Amino acid sequence: MVATRKSHIPNIALSLVAILFATGLAAVAKAADTPYPTRTIRFVLPVPPGGGTDTIARIVGQKLSEELGQPVIIDNRPGAGGNIAEDLVAHAPPDGYTLAVVTASHATNSSLYNKLSYDPLKDLVPVTQLTSQPYLFVISPSVPAKNVQEFVAYAKKKDGISYASSGSGLLGHLGMEQFKLLAGFKAVHIPYKGAGPALIDTIAGQTEAFFPTVVSGLPQVKAGKVRALAITGSKRSDLVPDVPTLAESGYPGFEVLGWYGLLAPAGTPPAVIKKLYEATTKVLAMPDVRKQIAADGAEAVGNTPEQFDAYIKSEAAKWAKVVASSGAKVD
Repeated sequence: MVATRKSHIPNIALSLVAILFATGLAAVAKAADTPYPTRTIRFVLPVPPGGGTDTIARIVGQKLSEELGQPVIIDNRPGAGGNIAEDLVAHAPPDGYTLAVVTASHATNSSLYNKLSYDPLKDLVPVTQLTSQPYLFVISPSVPAKNVQEFVAYAKKKDGISYASSGSGLLGHLGMEQFKLLAGFKAVHIPYKGAGPALIDTIAGQTEAFFPTVVSGLPQVKAGKVRALAITGSKRSDLVPDVPTLAESGYPGFEVLGWYGLLAPAGTPPAVIKKLYEATTKVLAMPDVRKQIAADGAEAVGNTPEQFDAYIKSEAAKWAKVVASSGAKVD
């Protein structure tokens, strides 16, 4: 009798394994068959209401809501260079209902911050890049330079200039650090809380140079309050076609582009990522959406998750070198 009971134990164990395996397969199949989305989607933003990121997110969110048949709400969580918003999404359930709209800081924060409670490049996965936008290189009217070459000569003769940024660690800061290293002049960084106060002090001559976005700097250029010497993209902007690129101005290969992108928590099902990607790129291809994005000084992108992932990694590697060379850090 004892021997007979022992002989049934392996069979019972195998049966339990088979049941659990079948249950697991059924759960996976059910998850795959579950329609998405069935409720509200939340866009978590690293900025306060207003400004370029918020504007683009609301344009895309409204159209995406129409495409997916569910509301898309905006949740503004500014602070810590975008880390508050990204941390929230990184630790959210990976179900496609909590997404991050990020800026280019996403690719630089791992180099700039000593301690983060998440890994920007591992805990968030790409859906698609929403936009790409260059910066203007503007100088104070007090600086006697009409072009980039004259500015560099002025900075070298003066043995250093001061430049403004919209905040430490942002691309306006790191871009100028890259430019001064490339051009070989000295410069002191003066960070501000936003483009507005940075432009005010550049106009007044308290700082001598600034890399604002095209949309924030252009009104002051048109008003003659600052002088635009170059644009940081690889091509000229339709909004300022007479302003040359820095590459044209003697620094081939120089490019600093801001961007916005849509990310999801790591572990989000591929089918959900695919649906979000397809719906979002459809929105970005709409003529009225592209027109609104262009009016903000940006260009709609809509690349694949794989292409966006490669771009983020290349940007992270590029700016890690600039951070290391310049010693830029944010605590």
